[in-house]
Parts: sequence; C-alpha cells; structure tokens
Amino acid sequence: MTSKFRINALISLFLGLLLTFLPADLFAKEAPKYQKHQIIIAKVIGISDGDTITLLNEDNTQLKIRLAGIDCPEKNQAFGNRAKRLLSEKVFGNVVRVEIRGIDRYDRALGIVRLGDEDINEYLIHEGVAWHYKHYAKDQPAEEAKRYDLAQESAKKAKKGLWIQENPTAPWDFREQRRKGEVKP
Repeated sequence: MTSKFRINALISLFLGLLLTFLPADLFAKEAPKYQKHQIIIAKVIGISDGDTITLLNEDNTQLKIRLAGIDCPEKNQAFGNRAKRLLSEKVFGNVVRVEIRGIDRYDRALGIVRLGDEDINEYLIHEGVAWHYKHYAKDQPAEEAKRYDLAQESAKKAKKGLWIQENPTAPWDFREQRRKGEVKP
C-alpha cells in the first residue's frame, strides 16, 4: 500500500466516523412555526401524494403542506396515483399561495393551496380524485365548505375519477381497514 492510499483511507474513515456521530440536524434549518391564517408564497418542489406537497420558500427552507379540507385516496388505493399525478401536473414547479389553517398530528401545516385565484383543494374534489373531508368541515368557512360539497356532488353526478366506481372506499375508511388488518398495507 502506498502512503498516499493509506492517508486517503484514513481521511475517509475519519470523515465517516465524524458524520456518524454528528447530530443529523446540525446543518438543517429549523422548521418554521406556522400561525393560523398565515399566508405562505413558495415554489412547489415535491408531491408526496394527492394531498401533500413540499414547498421551498425564499429562505431555501422546505415546508410540508397537507391540503386542508380534502382527503385523497391512499397511494395503494384506487385513484391514489391519479390524484398525485393530477396534483403534480397542476402545481409542481409553480409558485403557489397557501393559507395556513392549522397543524396536523404529523407536524404538517394544513393549508388551502391557490395557484393564481384557483383553489387547488377544490379543483381536486371537482376532478373526482379527492373527497371533501366533511369530518373537518366545522373548521372551514361555511362558504368554502359549501363549494367543496357542490364540487363533490358535481364530480359524483358526472362520474368523474373515483366516482366511476360503484361504491368507492373513502381514504379514512381505507386507513381504518388497514389498521385492523383487513387490507394489505
């Protein structure tokens, strides 16, 4: 072994050990604290699923946003991939405006996403790839809840997206069935 090779091996070993024992979040920016009704304007850089996006703000901080008032099918559920694709086609790479409505149990901000004047949450319901999450309708302004209800009724009547199915399973029911072991994860 040459001395140059040994030095490089020792440096690699040292850096590997150093990175192993450093706190993982040493270089990470602290996640921003959200406030209800706060407006965020940022670029969409990721789509996790039909109702969760990742934004990059002007400080180069990533923000995870769960679309409020809706629930899309899970990835391994009928229309789950279609919901993700439709959301991606609509907003990925674009600057959106998000009104924060709260924080969910996974520390994601809950928000109404707008592209220009268009309510993307409502758009997904109208296209038949999301349900109006009526369990949380009490947290919505009445006018918005009514629009979401009308969008869902319109999609059902037109048999758009998931409404082409005779009896589609709502995502919250699907998750409950999965927890009980009634469907595969």
